[in-house]
Amino acid sequence: MYTLGDLPRNGAALFGDRTAVVYEDDRYTYDELNRRVNRCAHALITLGLAPGDRLAVMADNCAKYLELYFAAAKLGMSITPINVRLGDNEIDYVVADSECSAFAVGDGYEPRAAGLRDRFSAVRHWLSLDTTLSGFHDYEGLLASASEDEPDRDLYQVREDDLAILMYTGGTTGVPKGVMLSHRNAMTAAIAAALQLGMTKDDSTCFALPIFHVAWWPIPMVLLVGGKACIVRQPELNAMMSLIETERCTHLNLVPALYGWLADDPRAADHDLSSLRIMTYAGSPFPAATLKRCIRQFGDIFTQAYGATETAGGPITILDSADHHLDGDGARLLASAGRPAVCSRVKVVGVDGTTLGPGEIGEVCVTGAHIMIGYWKNPELTAQALRGGWYHTGDMGYLDEQGFVFLTDRKSDMIITGGENVYPTEVENVLHMHSAVLECAVVGTVSDKWGETVHAVIVLRPGADATAEELIDHCRLTLAHYKCPKAVTFVDSMPKTAIGKISRKVAKELIK
Repeated sequence: MYTLGDLPRNGAALFGDRTAVVYEDDRYTYDELNRRVNRCAHALITLGLAPGDRLAVMADNCAKYLELYFAAAKLGMSITPINVRLGDNEIDYVVADSECSAFAVGDGYEPRAAGLRDRFSAVRHWLSLDTTLSGFHDYEGLLASASEDEPDRDLYQVREDDLAILMYTGGTTGVPKGVMLSHRNAMTAAIAAALQLGMTKDDSTCFALPIFHVAWWPIPMVLLVGGKACIVRQPELNAMMSLIETERCTHLNLVPALYGWLADDPRAADHDLSSLRIMTYAGSPFPAATLKRCIRQFGDIFTQAYGATETAGGPITILDSADHHLDGDGARLLASAGRPAVCSRVKVVGVDGTTLGPGEIGEVCVTGAHIMIGYWKNPELTAQALRGGWYHTGDMGYLDEQGFVFLTDRKSDMIITGGENVYPTEVENVLHMHSAVLECAVVGTVSDKWGETVHAVIVLRPGADATAEELIDHCRLTLAHYKCPKAVTFVDSMPKTAIGKISRKVAKELIK
């Protein structure tokens, strides 16, 4: 049995004096990390928190975020990461729906959290990770008076199948859905990545994507093998390159848009990035021209991982560096998502659920120990997504004769912009709240910078008037900015299907 709480615990026993975490001026060995995690766990116990409670965390990347993750895991609590880019109403929904008992907030977000406190009557305890704030427990103050002994494992018995992370992702109905991830799910994702990438104690990851995202998997991956997690607060390119150079990081995981920016950044020539041996990417399509440019600049060290929140970020498929061919017949594989990962069984099914043969397009399905428990408080959606013991991804694609998966479309019309998922229905619901909007369709358009951008196609009400800027600003009042349209196309009528449903596919063709 292995849980997230075992990462610092076993790390201290096996790799005690090795560096585990680097974040700005903080450097912790495995032994120091485990002792801080234990202090955090005892602080949570002192507050009256108990197994089964949920702890919401709203913060940028930092070492304290990991301490909360692992402390909660040792106590049988779970973490609900809050996307800091969400709007207030979205945060309100997530906190209320998850029924969090405590809320921890990082530096820079305390004033915002203080303004939201009156909305969350169920939250019993508020913790400030960095800044002293009235009504908030001071995190370092709590740790200073807490024990560094291991919590009583007979009292706090944590099983692999217990809930470890309740992570919210966009919903096709416009309402975020909570994905329940167990310790088994999270650890399988980490183990699979470590095996697939050949990680050892000599490896270190430069971690720049948000810890609140399912893409946090490189951290447990390197801690599992005694490696080093080097954390950047936010994905600022120069900070990332400096950290890679200083700490001699061997691994970097980014979304394709960030790799494109990195390749175009003239400061890259001023940094020694030669320690990198693996550069992984996921989250959105990687334009072939940009990928080839990155390979030529940084070397043949790119690996694609296709995963999902519902797979704990664990890979469904892997396209390793040996399959990244710049030219020749093998170049077609750059459009592939790779072959099934070590933890996964993959198949493609038709609308009737039958397994399809090579080249036949259907829905991509996966099974394995990294597949979620289900959706929080939504047994119907869980049963639909996990029918037959397989997670139905909602992605359309096919397998070729060699077992490579090619994705052809997203069944849900989900838009992936800068690695973030945007569901059109959610944006459309907000646009419909504007008095001038009669009909609308939200689609993704290709962007060299973001992979895709959100684009709205609008039919105005007769006699009504509205500008693109006005509608975009309207969305920003309610939605996270990355979900808001970057452009608006006005049309006289909206294309419909035979049953009267708006056709997003045809609406997209109206964009000039």
